[in-house]
Amino acid sequence: MSESTQHPFKLEVPPLQSKTTGLRGMIKDFFDRNAAIFKGLVILCLIGLLMIPMSLIRGLINEREHRQVEAIHEVSSKWANNQNISGPIISIPYIEKYTEEVDGVTKTKERRKTAHFLPDNLSVNGELIPEERERGIFKVAVYQSKLQIHGDFKYSTFTSLNIEPENILWDQASMALGISDLRGIEEQVQLNWESEQSYFDSGLPNSEVLQKGISTPLAIQQGDTKDYTYPFSFDLNLKGSQNIYFVPVGKETTVALQSTWKDPSFAGAFLPDDRVTNNDGFTADWKVLHLNRNYPQSWIGKKHQIGEAAFGVNLISPTDNYQKSERSVKYALLIIALTFMVFFFVEVLNGKSIHPFQYILVGLALCVFYTLLISISEHLNYNYAYIIAAAMTVVLVSLYARSVFKSFPLALLTGGVLGLLYAFLFTTIQLQEHALLIGSLGLFLCLAIVMYFSRKIDWYNIRGKKEMALE
Repeated sequence: MSESTQHPFKLEVPPLQSKTTGLRGMIKDFFDRNAAIFKGLVILCLIGLLMIPMSLIRGLINEREHRQVEAIHEVSSKWANNQNISGPIISIPYIEKYTEEVDGVTKTKERRKTAHFLPDNLSVNGELIPEERERGIFKVAVYQSKLQIHGDFKYSTFTSLNIEPENILWDQASMALGISDLRGIEEQVQLNWESEQSYFDSGLPNSEVLQKGISTPLAIQQGDTKDYTYPFSFDLNLKGSQNIYFVPVGKETTVALQSTWKDPSFAGAFLPDDRVTNNDGFTADWKVLHLNRNYPQSWIGKKHQIGEAAFGVNLISPTDNYQKSERSVKYALLIIALTFMVFFFVEVLNGKSIHPFQYILVGLALCVFYTLLISISEHLNYNYAYIIAAAMTVVLVSLYARSVFKSFPLALLTGGVLGLLYAFLFTTIQLQEHALLIGSLGLFLCLAIVMYFSRKIDWYNIRGKKEMALE
């Protein structure tokens, strides 16, 4: 029998695939269909890992800022620290009589107390002459001040506490002026009190109101008329560092300051009523009433603390290089994520395969931007430092993208997007008061662009698109 006639109904059965081969194929097909999802997860993990060097950069900023503070403290300790001027305050001791029962017998005893009085009017007119001292790479703002202080006390103020006149020790009255750092006094301070002159001495008669300062005895006559006024005046030439503050002790306190410092920061309990700041410096005028503060014109002992009402000016730029760098680091996650997104879209839409190690190199380049910014800004203006650091980073990433994508237009696109991101970050840092608004609008625009370019992507057929692109 021939072969053709044998077993006419025999079926050809294909060989069975092993279970292992079938399962492996299913897994491979699953990964192929979800390649974009897994690549996105890998990129998210890489972004998380890059936050580790960013936290180290934050620590670097804090360390450099701490060194700046140490430099300021070192220079200030040799020149004079910031100055807080309180007063003048007149202190008059008196004898208080009281009764005390001892062993059933009532006895009259005496104890010494001190009453403190503030002036009715106080005017301070002054000029701050700023200088910049250097400690290594750090600059410290110091100043010399020339202050003219004058005002008056009324006799009625001394009788406002209803102390028996015969118990008041008028011959021990003194005037005190609080100065936080006495090393800043450059010349003798002469008090003009009515028609008499006297010199202040170092130290205070007591520490009930002031802790540091100078004082001088006063001549106050008992029994002057109620409306009798004691005018006073003195000049104070005082050195200090960074800021100068005044405590409003007058029933009406006025302070007028002028300086050639171009970037003042007015601070404290009261802001100036009038101020002018330009390239020639600043002028500022304050007027504070006794109704604006939380202590009276006279009291006994330690009843009130007056330091909380201080106001003045800081000779420090409101936002220095380290503060700006700290703010820029807050946007690092956004910059890295959007840059990685550009690489990811190029990979998806153009069939380019990018290894995770290449993502890491790009991320590290973005991290190095901040170290460049910090180091360069210590020697140049912050804006110039930002432009140099951003340009270096954009050029580096663009050249690397050119070698990865093998395409000059794609590399140019990557550099352009990164340049726009750094320009956006620079604008946000400069606009302090509108930073949140600009940042929110920028994030919304970025999200809109991503949604626009990803609207037609078939995320379940990424693998197929890559193969077509390779063909």
